[in-house]
Amino acid sequence: MLKLSTWRTLITALSLLISWSVSAASSPPVIAAASDLQFALTEIAEDFTQESGQRIKLAFGSSGVFYRQIMQGGPFELYLSADEAYVERLATNGMTQDAGTLYALGRLALVVPDTAARNADKQLGDMREGNVDSSIQRFAIANPEHAPYGQRAEEALRHIRVWDVLKDRLVLGENVSQAAQFVASGNAQAGIVAYSLALAPALQKHTSMALVPAAWHQPLRQRMVLTNKAGPVSEAFYHYMQTPAARAVMKRYGFDLNSGE
Repeated sequence: MLKLSTWRTLITALSLLISWSVSAASSPPVIAAASDLQFALTEIAEDFTQESGQRIKLAFGSSGVFYRQIMQGGPFELYLSADEAYVERLATNGMTQDAGTLYALGRLALVVPDTAARNADKQLGDMREGNVDSSIQRFAIANPEHAPYGQRAEEALRHIRVWDVLKDRLVLGENVSQAAQFVASGNAQAGIVAYSLALAPALQKHTSMALVPAAWHQPLRQRMVLTNKAGPVSEAFYHYMQTPAARAVMKRYGFDLNSGE
């Protein structure tokens, strides 16, 4: 016969196990999303929760960093990448349910602080002619080593032959959202960031913006995919992302929805 102290220990352990199980079951799934989606996806997630009553947790960052974390067993159930190549690699390595689907084409924008003497349109016009204003001592882009928007920004700057002029003035953001913050805060005199971020009211308050021609860089084909850890809530959000309501929000933030797939 078990002693009273032993019963108490067993009851305590059982209570902790039940508590942990309930907590794990009620925890919202974590969604890994490229930082260009910071404003659009936050709005879409709020609409999703309001309509379904289900919650998700959004984590924004560099697509390349998330790719490595998922390969190493990260907890993400849904991955929205700014570059479909990362999704394709995950699928090839058996880390996803399938090859996912394209959800948008991204665009770039040149942004400058609203205190600058020359606005973004004039700066972009100068750069198109191969000229860089001497007042630009710091130029912000996302880190091209792991951020798709940084890679495309480098391509655009090389296309108009100003990369060599600017490469020593670059301020690299860990992701494109941080690069945008550098410009908005005045820590950089100009930068190339996601058009979706440049359209956000929080950035528009502090900057002027000019859309970078798509012909200056390779397309930003953005793909999302369910990982092998996906549960029913993340699956529901994956499908919600493809509804007219979600796509309308994406369009409002400047994403091209004619992905060609």
